[in-house]
Amino acid sequence: MSESKMLNKSQLFQGISESELETLIDCLGCSFRDYQKNETIYSAGDFVREIGIVVSGKVHIINTDAWGNSNIISEIPEGGMFAEAVVCGEAGLLPFTVIAAVDAKVCMLDFQRIATACSSACVFHSLLIRNMIGMFARKNIMLAEKMEHITKRTTRDKLLSYLSQQSKAQNSRSFSIPFDRQGLADYLSVDRSALSAEMSRLKAAGIIQYRKNYFELSEEAIADLA
Repeated sequence: MSESKMLNKSQLFQGISESELETLIDCLGCSFRDYQKNETIYSAGDFVREIGIVVSGKVHIINTDAWGNSNIISEIPEGGMFAEAVVCGEAGLLPFTVIAAVDAKVCMLDFQRIATACSSACVFHSLLIRNMIGMFARKNIMLAEKMEHITKRTTRDKLLSYLSQQSKAQNSRSFSIPFDRQGLADYLSVDRSALSAEMSRLKAAGIIQYRKNYFELSEEAIADLA
């Protein structure tokens, strides 16, 4: 598959045809890089000038405290964007680490080329900027949702808050989540053992059923969480 066809899946390039995208790739000076699972793309403290677009695979945004404890701030799926807040805000130094959650291909974009009209004045450049603003807005909503989960008092409340949100988002009592057990614990900022124990209790009580990353909420649980 061509690079332009793969990039066409990203919301950043929504409304831009594949032929137009080939021109835009040259205009923006895009560079494509491959990363293996768990390979670091950016480290906390790096000076960053480029925005990353996940062309294939997915990446994790990781925060690590002074004691070495890490948690997943967010997962960036195929077509998603990362490091844009730091680059666009001209903060420069990255406050988090970005790693490949699986084998991934990433497109790096120079923000200055995005923000500045190109010499050929391509009509789709302004559409690119509007798409980026839309992605900023959606990411802020996702971060707000995460804050709602992790500010709950107990592991049980955090887990049920997240599962409830996923059920509503997928419009089903049965759904899959994008995390394995450790990833979910990191996302909710809880201990993995405590999370597993709470999941077992909820399963025994008939509130949830699960297998790996597939969950089902009981009708009673949905009613209580509504």
